[in-house]
Amino acid sequence: MNYRHHFHAGNFADVMKHVLLLRLVRAMQRKDKGLLYLDTHAGRGGYDLETAAQGDTLARPPEWPAGLGRLWAEPELPEPLADYVSQVRAHDRSQGNLTSEPRFYPGSPLLVRGLARPQDRLALCELHPAECDALKAAMQFTPRVSVQLLDGQIAPRAMLPPPEKRALVLIDPPFEAPDEFTRIAATLGEGLARLPGGVFAVWYPLTERARIEAFADRLRALRLPPTAVFELAVAGEQSVLKLRGCGLVVVNPPWRFEPEVMPSMQRLAALLAQGPGAAAHCHWLVEET
Repeated sequence: MNYRHHFHAGNFADVMKHVLLLRLVRAMQRKDKGLLYLDTHAGRGGYDLETAAQGDTLARPPEWPAGLGRLWAEPELPEPLADYVSQVRAHDRSQGNLTSEPRFYPGSPLLVRGLARPQDRLALCELHPAECDALKAAMQFTPRVSVQLLDGQIAPRAMLPPPEKRALVLIDPPFEAPDEFTRIAATLGEGLARLPGGVFAVWYPLTERARIEAFADRLRALRLPPTAVFELAVAGEQSVLKLRGCGLVVVNPPWRFEPEVMPSMQRLAALLAQGPGAAAHCHWLVEET
């Protein structure tokens, strides 16, 4: 596995994913009972945006200016977007950056750690040894956090159901394997078998529509509980962009999650647009009853 997320840290896909992730955590925290946050592909925790511009061997244009950078100095943001920027800014400052531009970007584990209550617990899985070591360093001395050198595809089998009986599971693989969608469906199916009431969030890239439809068919075959799909496209289907959008499947979304987040998603589509056809929408694979 050769994926390194720091090249993409803070791009539009991170913005969309992390805005929704923070809202999921806050929605679940409306109940006092603790929860498990399980991250199947946690990465290294935090990212230096200066490194993002270096590439493997050659300098490359950073991706964060077209993502986080479009929100960073925006004066009027709806609360979910303002909350996201506030959390990123707090981490950036905690790492010593005092400049006007962001430098240190928190990945999903650090963002959730920033919201975690004493009764909440984090279980973080990462298969790449160097990334896992960096994640352990980022999380050292943090109570109720475990970091495992583990294939995230087996994490639900190893860690569900949790003692808390409540969990938010983020499945966010690097999409390097050609059968990634098939593997995700299997992981999700096992997770739901072990914790039918758990909240599962699955990130995916928006590429060929045929692949996305085939993925949706695999998910429907699981006989899902209520499941919503949120998609953000920064350009239309005719765009030459390699990655023109992304989606997040949310299984067992919190009550009224769609109306809470969709106005912010629409605002994101306008702020992050890179071409004609930028849009955000939500549809349900399985409707709420």
